[in-house]
Amino acid sequence: MKCPYCGHLSDKVVDSREGKEGEVIRRRRECLGCGKRFTSYERIDEIPYMVVKKDGTRERFDRQKLIGGLLKACEKRPVSLVAVEAIADRVESTLQERPEREIATAEIGAFVMEELKTLDKVAYVRFASVYRHFRDIGEFMNELEDLLNSKE
Repeated sequence: MKCPYCGHLSDKVVDSREGKEGEVIRRRRECLGCGKRFTSYERIDEIPYMVVKKDGTRERFDRQKLIGGLLKACEKRPVSLVAVEAIADRVESTLQERPEREIATAEIGAFVMEELKTLDKVAYVRFASVYRHFRDIGEFMNELEDLLNSKE
């Protein structure tokens, strides 16, 4: 930390305190060059994860939007909220493990569909019908046949 008074690069921390709600750490420092004290503030620099939509536009990843879609797919199904949140947690952890800060909606959708396929077949079909935008009943039937064949 560079001293604001003399520009010396060495200091010692005299006192540290968490700010309100733990979002900031306030540190009192003493310059080892001139002996004057100054205050620094540390906060986590959050870089948002971006979702690249099919049309190429980008928007912030929204966990609530993901949970909303999952809840719609699982409506009136024996799927607990804990299971839905666990899927959202796995999507988020996948995002955090990636070196890139962007992910395509196609990747998120494919991941969610795989999770739903093992969790609840009806929720999977509901989600797939919205996500894949089936153009006709034939495409929908092909998806159902694939699902039935994968069970055997």
